[in-house]
Amino acid sequence: MKHFLTLFLIIIGLFSCFSQNETKVEGIIINASNDVPLESVNIVNLNQVIGTTTNKKGEFELKAKVNDTLHLSYLGFKSIKVRVTNDWIKYGSSTITLTELALALEEVVINELKLTGYLEVDIKQVQSNTNYRYSISGLPNGYEAGGNRSPSSITKVLGSIFNPLDFLYNTFGKKGKELRKLKQMKKDDKIRNLLASRFDREMLMVLLQVNKVDLDEIVSQCNYSPEFINKANDLQVLDAISQCYEEYKVLSRNRRSRI
Repeated sequence: MKHFLTLFLIIIGLFSCFSQNETKVEGIIINASNDVPLESVNIVNLNQVIGTTTNKKGEFELKAKVNDTLHLSYLGFKSIKVRVTNDWIKYGSSTITLTELALALEEVVINELKLTGYLEVDIKQVQSNTNYRYSISGLPNGYEAGGNRSPSSITKVLGSIFNPLDFLYNTFGKKGKELRKLKQMKKDDKIRNLLASRFDREMLMVLLQVNKVDLDEIVSQCNYSPEFINKANDLQVLDAISQCYEEYKVLSRNRRSRI
């Protein structure tokens, strides 16, 4: 009987700990200027790399623990980070306000193609698709990133990947934790859908803790073309960096095994 009581108390304790870990937060997100609820605001828990969006009433619910950081973003509004507190979890829903941004439209230049009817002449007016990925030194030729492979791309390889001072070596070597978060992002359908509709790189920069210039440099050093960097959505960039990181790990292991 004594052993049974001890086992029962252990089970209750484990259940209690599990319940505490499965905490969540609830909230309502409104426009700071008029208190109108905002629908489809993107909320991502940066610590657990899970996400959700607000409903028509501006409401959301997301699994989170104390000290987790939530990243809130919405088109035309300033993105903010919110820290999860004990009081928030304890007392329930909290109201969060987002502030609108003053947006300036960039000038768009449309180049009209004046066709002559002669194929050899007209085809020179159309820019060829160079949205490709180069091969990586040390690995078989891989996939292309969305277009025809350039004849000269074979000469642009990561030949210095085995150099300890190489950009990717320094970047990936120091950001293993952040890169593991990118891997988690790929498993969350809500986050993938969010990234597929965005081109601002904001979420990727937040998770990788880099600025826009450094992020573009990472993709460039992974041998993706400038056209890919400029035109790809955030999900494509996420997949590109993740693929590059996996290839880097293979090369890095091979390098260490030869030392």
